[in-house]
Amino acid sequence: MNRENKKKSFDKGYYKTHPCNDTFVCEICGKTVVPAGAGSEHRNHCPYCLFSCHLDNVPGDREADCGGVMEPIAVWVRKNGEWAIIHRCRICGTLSSNRIAADDNPMKLISLAMKSVSSPPFPLERIEEMTRLMGGDGELKW
Repeated sequence: MNRENKKKSFDKGYYKTHPCNDTFVCEICGKTVVPAGAGSEHRNHCPYCLFSCHLDNVPGDREADCGGVMEPIAVWVRKNGEWAIIHRCRICGTLSSNRIAADDNPMKLISLAMKSVSSPPFPLERIEEMTRLMGGDGELKW
């Protein structure tokens, strides 16, 4: 995403209380992202590829010196049922949580949600054996 937004001179914490109405071109997918359609006044990621840019230490402060690409690595569900995207900076490793936007690509969101299920930390072909070892009978009953 465009780092020029960071270079604008606003009072410290300006974006905490003011909407970000800037249009930008995503550094990852190259698509133009407009603020309209997000369902919020604080657009913080590309609705097409879900990537973001590391601009904030605290939401809205624009004080992160890193400026790295924030990769979407997972989704989680907040206690109110709202989905949020977990982003990890490719440079410094910082993790952040950003609520999804109304116009986010639904297939990208579902793909993120299924990522951990489709790549478990154990071989799926051994799940019955592992279940037996843990005290279950290992049979899948439908």
